[in-house]
Amino acid sequence: MEKDLRQQKTNIIKIALFGPESTGKTTLAKQLADYYETEWVPEFARDYLQEKWEENKHICVADDMMPIAYGQTALENEKLAKADKYLFCDTNLMVTKVFSEMYYGFCDPLLNEAALKHEYDLFFLTDIDVPWEKDDIRDTPEGRETVFSVFKQTLIDTKKPFITLSGDKETRLAKATAIIDELTLAKENDFSSNDFVQIYNRGIAFETILKQLKSFKKGISKSDLIKPATINDGILNLSDNEFQQKALFFDQQKDKFKIKKFVPASGAATRMYKFLIAFLNDFDITKETINAYINRKNDKELAIFIVGMEKFPFFEKVDKKLREIYRDFETLERDYKNYYFIKLLLSADYFNSANKPKAVLPFHQYDTHIANPIEEHLNECVHYASSKNVSHLHFTVSEIHQYLFEKAVDEIKEKIEKPSGIKIDIGYSYQSKSTDSITIDSKNKLVKDKNDNLIFRPGGHGALIENLNNLDADVIFIKNIDNVIQNHIDQITLYKKALAGVLVEMQQKVFEYLKLIDQEKIQEDNIEEILLFLEKRFSVEMTADFNKFTFKNKINKLKELLDKPIRVCGMVKNEGEPGGGPFWVMNKKGIKSLQIVETSQVDLEDKKQEKILAEATHFNPVDLVCGIKNYKNEKFDLLQYVDQETGFIVEKSIDGKSVKNYELPGLWNGSMANWLTVFVAVPLITFNPVKTVNDLLKAAHQPQ
Repeated sequence: MEKDLRQQKTNIIKIALFGPESTGKTTLAKQLADYYETEWVPEFARDYLQEKWEENKHICVADDMMPIAYGQTALENEKLAKADKYLFCDTNLMVTKVFSEMYYGFCDPLLNEAALKHEYDLFFLTDIDVPWEKDDIRDTPEGRETVFSVFKQTLIDTKKPFITLSGDKETRLAKATAIIDELTLAKENDFSSNDFVQIYNRGIAFETILKQLKSFKKGISKSDLIKPATINDGILNLSDNEFQQKALFFDQQKDKFKIKKFVPASGAATRMYKFLIAFLNDFDITKETINAYINRKNDKELAIFIVGMEKFPFFEKVDKKLREIYRDFETLERDYKNYYFIKLLLSADYFNSANKPKAVLPFHQYDTHIANPIEEHLNECVHYASSKNVSHLHFTVSEIHQYLFEKAVDEIKEKIEKPSGIKIDIGYSYQSKSTDSITIDSKNKLVKDKNDNLIFRPGGHGALIENLNNLDADVIFIKNIDNVIQNHIDQITLYKKALAGVLVEMQQKVFEYLKLIDQEKIQEDNIEEILLFLEKRFSVEMTADFNKFTFKNKINKLKELLDKPIRVCGMVKNEGEPGGGPFWVMNKKGIKSLQIVETSQVDLEDKKQEKILAEATHFNPVDLVCGIKNYKNEKFDLLQYVDQETGFIVEKSIDGKSVKNYELPGLWNGSMANWLTVFVAVPLITFNPVKTVNDLLKAAHQPQ
């Protein structure tokens, strides 16, 4: 036998089966070779050792390792010459290396070097969830878990691209072929095996990555604004009496439904303290005064913070800690007091405010205690989001922060449940990593970190459409974590219930029409009635060719338009807050609809579009009530109603270099673009978000 451990160079995609004995490697190698009509490489050691056993009952010894390595390499090179596009290797030198180290406590340097050098496009680590099968040359089944962990750690330590395969042989084959097909696509698009494994482990389909790359190159098409939605032209205007009636109607109906409140609350409060972080990074108290810094930077936010410092709900606690740390605190100059206050507020060793989620930060000072947003949302829940004395509240959180939420809930839950007589059921979910985006540079090249790993970023709040899609409820209230106020709970309750009343009223009428369609009881005059309903209630305009349809096709079209999830969105007067607003928008098919549009979705270089944007009278406060079930009480697949063309390309900075990421269509923008939509004007009191810490100084967040 020729003693050569070198692999032949090739463009063939080589897959190595890797794992302990009796884990299905041979079976899978044969299956894959048959599936792809190509070659597979058997295990040389099997025939070699079987022959030894049959000749003189000798078992494997340390001196057999190198002959096995030479034989396996020769066999692989031989099969490679006959392979078509793929080669599947039942084993490889890395397996031989592991067994040598496990059984004999060492590995020949030549074998070790060759095992590390041998390259495969992917390793399939075969799990131990299949039965152990005895034969003449296998060891005992004991200790399989330990052996498996050694194999897995070897792949990690040697930085080999691998994916674990579990399940029966049919499941493994289906999973393996799906992975190989995606790997092939990745290779064809110049992604490395390591890139592919990182993408796969995040649960991102490679087609999704290709779509992201296409979006980066092509850009995202901008919204085509027709005009702003205004009162009585896209926005429903209710009188005080009508609000009362809608709220009462909801109260009368609510026990028929499972009601849930959905609160996006992922991420830390870093932006809330952005100007304070910048101050600490750029200010040297030994070289200038705070007033000089404010003038130098024109930092009005810092000036407001310092002037209003004693009105913040966290002031007393931070002040007390300062006096414990600095015994001479009272004698310090005012600048030092203010500087140390800000430093302590953000210090990771003390309050660490910028790195905590907004949900657990002190927001409101009451006579008896300080409330955070979690408490305020629980309190709102029992007021308007309950039925049959149960309220369901769902937070989307960062996994690392969930324990903070649970701790805050435990501290307050009973205090709210007991007097209200309402049980609060709380659930959590995370933004799926499968919705993350890759990062590219200005030349549309992949950006990687110092360890040559791809850099991913979350896909924006539009990713939460998946979380919403996983909920089981008839009526869902959506409200951001920071949009809570101090006092006025009765007014907040009235308007939230009224929006829900509008939803239930509209939904009942939609369901009535859909049931008539199913029962084939629709007449010609009903068609006109439904058309008028869609136009007046949901601002849906029929295409010009509708009248040319046959009666049957008209019915089908009406069913298509009616059978959708429904959202009722509160809209407040536009007072200059940044963010989205209600507009009439034309899609690529020439169909006009009501949409919530962000400024970033508008082509500001188009003067006409810029003018329409500036004429907006209302603003989206993220105050939604949603119906996500159809007339048969089945959940809609909300992912089917997303306008995939309305994502965002955002620019960020990494190490001073400009990079780009793709963000999914926004949760209440493109992700709900194809829902039935109603906009309702609501008072400004319903919208008091805390975007910066200084917002806590506004009247809505101060004691009265």
